[in-house]
Amino acid sequence: MTEAVSRPTLEAVAARAGVSRATVSRVVNGGDGVREPVAERVRQAVAELGYVPNQAARSLVTRRHDAVAVVIAEPETRVFADPFFALQLRGISKELTAHDNQLVLLLTEGRDDHARVARYLAGGHVDGALVFSLHLDDPLPGLIRQVGVPTVFGGRPGWSDDGGADGPARATRTGRGPGPGVVYVDCDNRGGARAAVRHLVDLGRRRVAHLTGALDQTSAVDRLDGYRDVMGEVPGGNDPRLVVESDFTPSGGERAMRELLGRCPDVDAVFAANDLTALGALRVLRASGRRVPEDVAVIGFDDMLPVAEEADPPLTTVRQDIEEMGRLMARLLLRGLADGRDRTGAPATPPPAGGVILPTTLIRRTSA
Repeated sequence: MTEAVSRPTLEAVAARAGVSRATVSRVVNGGDGVREPVAERVRQAVAELGYVPNQAARSLVTRRHDAVAVVIAEPETRVFADPFFALQLRGISKELTAHDNQLVLLLTEGRDDHARVARYLAGGHVDGALVFSLHLDDPLPGLIRQVGVPTVFGGRPGWSDDGGADGPARATRTGRGPGPGVVYVDCDNRGGARAAVRHLVDLGRRRVAHLTGALDQTSAVDRLDGYRDVMGEVPGGNDPRLVVESDFTPSGGERAMRELLGRCPDVDAVFAANDLTALGALRVLRASGRRVPEDVAVIGFDDMLPVAEEADPPLTTVRQDIEEMGRLMARLLLRGLADGRDRTGAPATPPPAGGVILPTTLIRRTSA
């Protein structure tokens, strides 16, 4: 066993810099009122001694933990199997790291997990939360609001706040927006879906089907609406048999594609709600002897690399910048925390309210 090495203390830094302990504390914790030449001596002494501030003591002074909770409302089996979450987490991690903040990952699978996450957030361990992949019956928005932690959501919220200032958020599929004070980042799901389906129609396809995502999530509902926007203009395009519900997974795509071929064997194009669903559809089409794109054209959504490029054939898809979405979520939260950061100990204010919608782009490859 190795002996523990004593850590440099605040007093040692003060002695090296020739200043008081209080002056060192102000410089280390980012406080004001220290002349720049003195602050520079303190910073030099910190570097020479290798001093690392005690985070617990620092938090008592600043009321900040330099940590952000990332809450994903999915079980771990889904999170670690879907590259979408890896891309979004990479964007979040890059932004938090650039601002010297720690990422605390919290996953939810059931009601017990919701209560656990709420208790953790209420315990004052983090400065804010980034929450995504919410479902419409999810109690997390209401729990988070009760806790009062500054939060940015990933994806357009699908609830309305009808319960008053302290009541729970109520899920709705009526299309009403979230209540005041809700900050979120999303992509143009409906516009991207319209571009994909319009492309298929422009190719001369008329039996265009849609394999949806999980319809208890607003992204799936918005993409279905975009599909209907275009197909409503196509003769016979409102055939309800052409819409099959899936769940954003390859296995769900396989099941939905088999169901679709049983319902509509004359289908000549498929718009899948995401790339993983499209991969499942491609497998079933290949097994059934359908050629892609000659017999059935296929388009996905997300443009997750290398998934889309390595599909057989390479997948035409709608690109959203998933990593940038994560970075922007973290940036908005940190900006709100910085605006409300008070070195005297006043609590941080939530980020400014409003939604940010990122554009989407149709990426053409050989599947359509």
